[in-house]
Amino acid sequence: MEEMGIPKLTPEQVEKLCETGEKVAREYILSKVPLHRISDLDVTLDVTGLKPITVNVDLKIDLSPLMKGYDVQKLADEAKEKAFLAIEEYLRKLKCKSKK
Repeated sequence: MEEMGIPKLTPEQVEKLCETGEKVAREYILSKVPLHRISDLDVTLDVTGLKPITVNVDLKIDLSPLMKGYDVQKLADEAKEKAFLAIEEYLRKLKCKSKK
């Protein structure tokens, strides 16, 4: 993520950032594929550094064999994009709070 002028994050803020990204990615995937058609779903966020911060989102999605024609890679890419947008929004809110 580009330098956004955010303050150094506390451990609690890093945890909230991870929870936010994971939640959004899961919700997006479940909005596209019913839960009973998902065999395995693993969302992992890796945060390194405190200033600047680097965030990586890894998704592992295994769908039911009944979903064999579904583009899982596209779904994963879209979910990652949604997660990054949510993370960026969270960081922007922190930036605004730090200016007060």
